[in-house]
Amino acid sequence: MLLVEDDDPVAEALIPALTRRGLSVRRLPSAAGVLDAVPEVEVILLDLTLPDVDGVVLCRQIREVSGDVAVIMVTARGEVNDRILGLGSGADDYVVKPYNVDELVARMQAVRRRRTDRAARPSGSTELDGVRVDLDRHEVTVDGRPVALSRKEFQVLALIFGARGAVCGRELILDEVWGHASPAENRSLDVHVATLRTKLGRPELIKTVRGVGYRLSGQPG
Repeated sequence: MLLVEDDDPVAEALIPALTRRGLSVRRLPSAAGVLDAVPEVEVILLDLTLPDVDGVVLCRQIREVSGDVAVIMVTARGEVNDRILGLGSGADDYVVKPYNVDELVARMQAVRRRRTDRAARPSGSTELDGVRVDLDRHEVTVDGRPVALSRKEFQVLALIFGARGAVCGRELILDEVWGHASPAENRSLDVHVATLRTKLGRPELIKTVRGVGYRLSGQPG
């Protein structure tokens, strides 16, 4: 794993604690060299307050070169808007200092497990009522015409289609797409589903199961 932390006392305390828990840790005190190190690590612990580049900007740059590496922001910025900004930049999780090291390790393991599960998901395409979701090409068409969706819109739609007519729970969607289930992410999910209904031109395709989640109006083929 890679620790991007400019505070020497914090790094000097954290690295031995992580090493004792069986992790191999490399540390960088700034953004310099981070992008080069991305292919060599599975998890990045990213502080937001760096001397050369803001951590949110660096997270976006990391996501431009890799969608596979897990990124956990570890920062003293604990306001809701900071969390929303951090998660929206591509982070998998957001931990506010001070934190418990065992909880941090548990969060790292959970993020890695989610990413492994995503990699094992089926490929191919599925279709219902003229709406075709191509998981390999990351494309959606309606009656043969392409529909432009954001990354999160596609992920939400793919999860609902993947349930194949069964209810896809809100907690599952929030965990997989946003990584958190705060009020802000809950509202964002509702907005994304409403946008999907409009963009697809199929308002009845995605049914709301109040308090539980969403399901398709039928079983896709």
